[in-house]
Amino acid sequence: MSYKVQGQRIVILGGGEEALNKVRLVTKTTASVVIISRHIDAAFTGFPVELIQRAFAPSDLDNAALLFVAEQGPDADLAKAEARSRGIPLNVVDVPAECDFYTPSIVDRAPLTVAISTEGDAPVLARLVRARIEAMLSPRIGKIAGLAGRLRKAAESLIHDGAARRRFYEALVTSPEIEAAESKGQGLDAAEALLAQHANGRTQGVVWLIGAGPGSEDLLTLRAQRLLQEADVIVHDQLVPGVVVDMGRRDAERIDVGKAKGHHSFSQAQINTLIVRLALQGKRVARLKSGDPMVFGRAGEEIAALRKAGIAYQIVPGISSALAAAADTATPVTLRKVSSGFVTATAHGADDGDLAHWASLAQAGLTLALYMGKSIAPDVAARLVAHGARADLPVGIVVNAGRSTMTTYSGCLQSLIDCQATFSDGPAIIFVGEAVGAGDWADAAQLAGMSFKVA
Repeated sequence: MSYKVQGQRIVILGGGEEALNKVRLVTKTTASVVIISRHIDAAFTGFPVELIQRAFAPSDLDNAALLFVAEQGPDADLAKAEARSRGIPLNVVDVPAECDFYTPSIVDRAPLTVAISTEGDAPVLARLVRARIEAMLSPRIGKIAGLAGRLRKAAESLIHDGAARRRFYEALVTSPEIEAAESKGQGLDAAEALLAQHANGRTQGVVWLIGAGPGSEDLLTLRAQRLLQEADVIVHDQLVPGVVVDMGRRDAERIDVGKAKGHHSFSQAQINTLIVRLALQGKRVARLKSGDPMVFGRAGEEIAALRKAGIAYQIVPGISSALAAAADTATPVTLRKVSSGFVTATAHGADDGDLAHWASLAQAGLTLALYMGKSIAPDVAARLVAHGARADLPVGIVVNAGRSTMTTYSGCLQSLIDCQATFSDGPAIIFVGEAVGAGDWADAAQLAGMSFKVA
């Protein structure tokens, strides 16, 4: 429940950190806040409170709505007895048995408020749950809730069907476009335009190009999680694990477009046509791609199709496999006095001009991160050496970066040339450069002089 305190006083007995913690909470209300203590040690500067440095007196509870006791001693005992005699609700900090009420952890997105309480049993857990909810809710959700309130009468007059009104409100509070407009001070105009669309039955779809990261669901961004929960349709690639796809709404349609090496169940042109068609039907489409959509994700072709069709879109970055591989192996792809840069490229289909350029970059100290080159790794290594790269340049290979099934291999360009290896199944990143030697490859299979096969 919420307790009415407007026009009354909230009294806090105590002058230390526990009292300050309560001040941070209660100064968000419309009450007058009074701090009473013989010793005021905490910094209450900046809070709209009245500080009274003296012993507690019974008259301090005149017109008090609530009392918080955040210290011990005779003043505390007197204050508790006085509150109980007057019927004033009492909260004794960290003593649940003496509390008439508990203060929940608050997620404040005024006018939206979310309260989490464990009834005093586990306040630390309440704070952890609060942190998760804070992460789920957009910082601007409160302002958007305010827009919903301002448009309530207009929505009721323009949209007579209750279900249709609910769809409007759902679109209003979940739309990234409304959120973006609100950040520019144009939220009301955008909300009114959205209302006009729903009143005329002309709802507009949107496509979100979302980076799913390397595969672990806990490496998904908070924005990606939120939009997956809002999507009507999830169009995902073959490399996106089911556990990530399942983070979407239960009732969302799922379409596997199955693009994998050597097997394309959908051509890129078909995917472009699909996401355009779905958006034209007024649906919110999550186009879920492995890694980052702008790094070897063909996002450019899909964006061009969306622009041509006049469809709104948003790009949500993800952790690229190269960055996940660097993190997995503690490899500093840029390293002071060693590597001043970091180059990503796709090895599959690279010509001699590409290899010559990469070789010169590697020789100059830059780190190479080569995608899609696992099956041709020895050939690529040989061509790099042929174009001038040192044969002893460190090499590190990470298969299934960011996943529990990750495997690693290390050596140098020459050992990669000499070995006959069938690597673990899954996408791979091949690092080449001096900085690779600074990574943690202690558990990596060594390429030097080895001929091995891994299923």
